[in-house]
Amino acid sequence: MKRASEGHVSIDNITKIYDPLGANVLAVDKCSFEINPGEFMAIVGPSGCGKTTFLNVLAGFESVTRGEICVDGECVAAPDKGLRPGPDRVVVFQMGALFPWKTVLENVCFGPVMQGTMGKKEAVGKGEELLRIAGLEGFENEYPMNISSGMQRRVEIVRALINEPKILLMDEPFRALDAMTKSVMHKYLLDLFDVIGKTILFITHDLDESIYLADRVLVMTTRPGTVKKWIDVDIPRPRDIGVKVSDRFLELRQEAIDAVHEEALKAFERGERELAR
Repeated sequence: MKRASEGHVSIDNITKIYDPLGANVLAVDKCSFEINPGEFMAIVGPSGCGKTTFLNVLAGFESVTRGEICVDGECVAAPDKGLRPGPDRVVVFQMGALFPWKTVLENVCFGPVMQGTMGKKEAVGKGEELLRIAGLEGFENEYPMNISSGMQRRVEIVRALINEPKILLMDEPFRALDAMTKSVMHKYLLDLFDVIGKTILFITHDLDESIYLADRVLVMTTRPGTVKKWIDVDIPRPRDIGVKVSDRFLELRQEAIDAVHEEALKAFERGERELAR
């Protein structure tokens, strides 16, 4: 399996407060951890624990109140820095936005050609290669409306990867898919990861998904979000769906369920108290 030499993320004592002069919501409190180059890391936790906040701050979409985030030693987020999105950190959101008037291949090639990082011929060659790995060979000339939602998701991932980012940020990208389509998506994402070896930060509510895909799973506490525990997924790669019935997978799954359930109960109890005030 190919592993990246870049894409190291250092998160140092991050605190995020929303509306500090009004509601003063402490979303994330004093979080520190690292993501290794070429690592697939998933973040799970109860709703409102700050999972997506982390992704948005790392992507450069939101500021931090305290602390800093560095990518390969370069600071990309700190209180005294403006918002700094960059092509080294590409996001795949829950709901994608393919250009409906462009074919699959044209959608994939658009970014690097427009940015001038690749010529059209190079982009087409690279795009065709990635589409093949993603199981989309033969669909290059189709329009988004003519392919399934799962295929559209794969096109969006390929469109992100062709730009050669250091880090791929994925915010519950398969949440809206049915179980069968999600299983297919997992297969092709694992295939792509095994080939490209990029650093991936994956946000999900699906604990099975987190264990199946990731090298490590970060379980966050209820708000204010901080690190509750790490789960090291010591299941060898390459992986296939068969690992989901292995004893080790079931052990890790139960460990994740126990940790998240404990935090979900805390969130529920806090909500009940707040409603009673």
